[in-house]
Amino acid sequence: MKIALTPTAALLSAALLLGGCASLTALQPAAPRQPITINLVALNDFHGNLEPSKFTYTDANGQKVTLQAGGIDAVAAAVNAWRQQDRDLLLVGAGDLVGASPALSSMWADEPTIHALNLVGLNFSSVGNHEFDSGRMELLRQQHGGCVSPRPAKACKFAPDFKGAQFTYMVSNVVDAKTGKPFLPAWHIADVKGVKIAFLGAVVRGAADLVLPSGIEGLSFEDEADSINKVLPAARAAGATVFVVLIHEGGQTKERFDQPDCQHLEGPIVDIAKRLDPAIRLVVSGHTHKGYQCKSNGRFITQAETAGHVLSRIALSVDPATRTLQDVAVKNVIVKPGDYPSVPAVSAYLATVKARSDAALQQPVARVAVRSMTRELSAAGESALGDLVADAVLDAAAPYGAQIGFMNTAGMRKDFDVGADLRATFGQAQIVLPFGNTIVLMDLTGAQLYDLLEHQWEREKVDVNHSMLQVSNGFAYRWDGTQPRGARVIRGSMTLNGQPIDEKKLYRVAANNFLAEGGDGFPTFREAANSRDTGIRDIDAFTAYLQKREQAGKPAGFEKPQGRFERVK
Repeated sequence: MKIALTPTAALLSAALLLGGCASLTALQPAAPRQPITINLVALNDFHGNLEPSKFTYTDANGQKVTLQAGGIDAVAAAVNAWRQQDRDLLLVGAGDLVGASPALSSMWADEPTIHALNLVGLNFSSVGNHEFDSGRMELLRQQHGGCVSPRPAKACKFAPDFKGAQFTYMVSNVVDAKTGKPFLPAWHIADVKGVKIAFLGAVVRGAADLVLPSGIEGLSFEDEADSINKVLPAARAAGATVFVVLIHEGGQTKERFDQPDCQHLEGPIVDIAKRLDPAIRLVVSGHTHKGYQCKSNGRFITQAETAGHVLSRIALSVDPATRTLQDVAVKNVIVKPGDYPSVPAVSAYLATVKARSDAALQQPVARVAVRSMTRELSAAGESALGDLVADAVLDAAAPYGAQIGFMNTAGMRKDFDVGADLRATFGQAQIVLPFGNTIVLMDLTGAQLYDLLEHQWEREKVDVNHSMLQVSNGFAYRWDGTQPRGARVIRGSMTLNGQPIDEKKLYRVAANNFLAEGGDGFPTFREAANSRDTGIRDIDAFTAYLQKREQAGKPAGFEKPQGRFERVK
């Protein structure tokens, strides 16, 4: 039987039917929103390498490959090309952007590198230990600009109105004793595609041992992880939902620099990352000059080699609803000149820097004995280049009574390579000694000399490449690696010009002012008596020694270490 509906009933029935359909539609889940992708590019340890340099790596087939990579032109070209794909891309750094730089940058107080990075569009960077090379005031000048500098012979000589960095230097763990607060901003928030990302900066806690103590007076270098965790709540309160650490401390792994999700990272950065707040999922590191893209304890830890040879391309996948980080993808990419179209403004600026610098850099210094003197160490920890530089230090200080010259291995930044004609230029010499340190005379007893050398092995997990002192001709000793730290120099083995060192006698020694202030972990130098800064720059001592040896008809230089100290076991 059919039931006829009145017009009113029919309308009501239709309304109910439509309402039911609407309810069913509402119950159906909405299509999931795609994650927000935020692109970062990271570099570290650029060290003022405005020009390309040699990069050697092992490829996926286990073959060694050597090529020219890096330089500001190639870095700018790559970053510009990637910004064409995402105009919101951020370029970030993990310290040592300047310092220990080639002459092209260091002869102008690294101002050309700061300006070039402005042109590339660097956004944020942690400081590195080398940003402190000339002290806190010079670091502040690099950030804010101006011409008042502890390097008056170099500052504002390239351009009279240095403006400073347009990017933000950050560090959470360097505290001003007067204020009790970080002496630079600890963090900075970037709002990208509606996501607030907090970048938190830190530097290796041991930086105080790597720079001139007088330059960092009044600053305290605190634990990295504790300091980052301490400032993170303020960044969160400011609205940040994604947290990225930029830290100038790192590690190493035997895996390739571009091995995806490497698993065998070792070194200080692993422990630091382990202690970070769980909200921090990405750590961009530096300092060790080792490229890696690793996972460790649920976090992504990256580093991009040095000198701009490699850049880390990082993609952050962010939940569109909670604005929290879901995933991280990292790809370390070699930066080769010519891979991307150049950026005219950067290329033109580099050409100007080179034109202004070439006359000084190409100035001939002297003829030397061998074409290449390297920092490669013998089993004892001695290098041919170290022998040469220590001899130059002694030669400069000998008129003041010096008997022994010392040189720190880490103070020699590049090998000493000259042309086939064996003629060294100022640029080739300056790249070896870029810091502009001066030579200091002091008195140490024989007992203090033994104590001094024992400090070579005091650091945890000692890297012999950075801890061994290089010594001048005539000074010798033997050491035993099987003995405990503090007892490795064999008593009675230390001699000067063939005569045993008398532990009660005073000896006049010379070293650069960095060592004289206890740098590189050698506090015994600070205990010396009758210290006197000669004012002679190490680079001037080096070039003068090369010229003196050539004039004497005995060009300087060694093919291999001279065996001035010996490891017996």
